[in-house]
Amino acid sequence: MQGLKSILNRCDEDLNKRDIVDYALETVRKHLGMDVGYLSEFVGDELVLRAVSSEIFKDIAYVGNRFSLDTTYCWNVVDGKLPQLIPDTSQEPVAMNMPITKLLPIGSHVGVPIRCSDGSVYGMFCCLDRKPNKSLNNRDLEVMRIFSELAAEEINNGLSERQRFKEKVEALENVIKNQAFDIVYQPIFDLFKKRPIGLEALCRFEAMPYRSPDKWFEDAKEVNLDLELEETVLKKALLALPNFPSSLYLSVNACPNLILTGKLHSILQDIDASRILVEVTEHAQVNDYELLKEEISAIKALGARVAIDDAGAGYSSLQHIIKLNPDVIKLDMSLTRDIDKDRSLRSLAAALIYFSRETGACIIAEGMETLAELETLKLLGVSKGQGYYLSRPLTLENTADFLSKVNQNKEKLSA
Repeated sequence: MQGLKSILNRCDEDLNKRDIVDYALETVRKHLGMDVGYLSEFVGDELVLRAVSSEIFKDIAYVGNRFSLDTTYCWNVVDGKLPQLIPDTSQEPVAMNMPITKLLPIGSHVGVPIRCSDGSVYGMFCCLDRKPNKSLNNRDLEVMRIFSELAAEEINNGLSERQRFKEKVEALENVIKNQAFDIVYQPIFDLFKKRPIGLEALCRFEAMPYRSPDKWFEDAKEVNLDLELEETVLKKALLALPNFPSSLYLSVNACPNLILTGKLHSILQDIDASRILVEVTEHAQVNDYELLKEEISAIKALGARVAIDDAGAGYSSLQHIIKLNPDVIKLDMSLTRDIDKDRSLRSLAAALIYFSRETGACIIAEGMETLAELETLKLLGVSKGQGYYLSRPLTLENTADFLSKVNQNKEKLSA
């Protein structure tokens, strides 16, 4: 699992790229006619340069450079030992006793604190020059404050974003570490034989307030924990396979990127892969279909079948169908919902059904909620399906009872 520190460092790098801070520094530095403009952040007992406007001191004045906090002008200004406006450092005993004054050298300095939304000090917005500048006055200090406020607003926006990022990382790391989610199983039926043929494993998260699984996976993708989360969910889902009758297969979801890592192939090697249907998810574009096809071929060699999920929901799913030669095509619920009332939906579904016949793929319709939808799909030639009309997703404990009852009573599927 990625360390929180490395992830937050990446967020810090994004913060450094904010154009408005660079603009403010460059503008105020040129306005005051000074050598260096810089934005600092206080991090523990160090000062870190977060933005720099300078054509000199390249070996010192660069983004990311760190200094001991108590050796800097910034800390001494905030601590009240130095004034915010110093036209001539030779007139300030504290400044003259600081090694950095002679090291650079610093002849004049002006800087104001940057405060976070909670009032705490983030760092300083400053300019310095190698020579004294006795023309610097309170009006210049006010100009500095105006530009620092622009920078402060942008910084606080970035800090808020960073905090949200951190909270998402921590929440997801907790979910992954503690497997804080449940797996439920939705039966997939043969609509004509009126019996279940498989089960789709679906994830439900425990954290409150409740959020739908797609929101959790969106967050995971944003913070680069999506593959770790998906792998954890997948492994937990597959643990239930021995509990189901051998006549049923288990359908699990996997995005192309997880398949490309080879981890799915490794996982399937340790189970009866002939009972597994891998649903290729993800609406994002695949950059290397040839490599993905190689991994899918390796998965199929283990005995697993491959389905394209959400067919008809967007361009990406259609690309998957054309490029990957799936065993199964799953019609998205956006096509099946109200298909009995909408001619255009029937036409789109019919096109995919015709395509499946031409390519030898099986069609499974998702999201059936009414008898009318089910009957319409059967008339179109769809023989497999799932949805609330047939069964809601069930806990592992309730699945066995449901399967037993369905075998005893098939009247609900009667024409």
